[in-house]
Amino acid sequence: MERDYYEILGISKQSDAAEIKKAYRKLAMKYHPDRNPGDQEAENAFKECTEAYEVLSDDQKRQIYDTYGHEGLKNSGYRGPGNFEDVFSSFGDIFSDLFGFGSGRGQSRRDGPTAGNDLRYDLRISFMEAVHGTSREVEITKRDTCWTCEGTGCRPGYQKQTCPSCNGRGQVIRSQGFFQVSSTCHQCHGEGAIITHPCDECRGVGLVNKEKKVSIKIPAGVDNGARMRLRAEGEGGRKGGPPGDLYVIIEVEAHEFFKRDGDNIYCRFPVSMVDAALGVKTEIITIHGTKKLLIPEGSQSGEVFTLKDQGVKHLRGHGRGNMYAELQVKTPTNLCEEQKKVLREFDELCEKHGQNKENEGFFSKLVNEVVGKSH
Repeated sequence: MERDYYEILGISKQSDAAEIKKAYRKLAMKYHPDRNPGDQEAENAFKECTEAYEVLSDDQKRQIYDTYGHEGLKNSGYRGPGNFEDVFSSFGDIFSDLFGFGSGRGQSRRDGPTAGNDLRYDLRISFMEAVHGTSREVEITKRDTCWTCEGTGCRPGYQKQTCPSCNGRGQVIRSQGFFQVSSTCHQCHGEGAIITHPCDECRGVGLVNKEKKVSIKIPAGVDNGARMRLRAEGEGGRKGGPPGDLYVIIEVEAHEFFKRDGDNIYCRFPVSMVDAALGVKTEIITIHGTKKLLIPEGSQSGEVFTLKDQGVKHLRGHGRGNMYAELQVKTPTNLCEEQKKVLREFDELCEKHGQNKENEGFFSKLVNEVVGKSH
């Protein structure tokens, strides 16, 4: 049974926007996965309170929920905050709003919260993994928020003190003749405050190096050079700021048989001269397994056969691309004398039945065109 959103956040139905934010921030800090590594219950609670906040902080969704409940939200198209990476987007938004960020991600007050840096991870996968999708768990080393001081850099129980050099302004002013020159305070580095009792864990930095395993779900149909964004998996923020994002850049290995162009697959399919001449019902390998393929008699090299819906799954939307197999008629090599004799006899029969005249006519026409242009 689905829990009541107001009950999840511990608020009443009369709570205003400020109360909703305050309740969510408290729960988000409590159940944040970095504070509860490997704790599935905490992760579920984090997702649950984020979903409740996402609905109740949106006036339209909240009205639908108050009137029709969970079923009304589903009928309106709401499907929750999505996958685990999407959950963190709300976490970042609420913190930027609570701490007074500007609209730009890197903007902050001089002494206010600072967003964490984004990170990049290059992930190499096989051709078939890109086609069918896969999951990977990678380990990254990053600077993350020190949870001992919650990113403030101060030992628990202490706060920053006003900088005595600039009296909290972050700037010092010196007189040079008739002019006054303002420069960044060398003691507080422009923050206006100094740490008198630094955190023992992070030495006052607010960040600590951590190794973290990150699960990456790669959807079927991803292509070479694709960029996946994992929200809040970058470096941790400082002074309560939201974490950065992790960008995973996909590199797809080439395949020895299949080539890809968009959602379509191309390949060259070799057949013997005899099978091409007489026709054959055979099997061809596709990215989805083997399929029956009828090659009509008299087929020629370069002919292309289309296998519908045997291409790559559309990354956005339903359906799949096609597969195009180009026929390659193999000319036999290393013939013995008996085989050569049979082929000569075959050629004589073709001559007798006038089957070589088509080639003779083509070359005669080509010679006439070349000779005619040269005179």
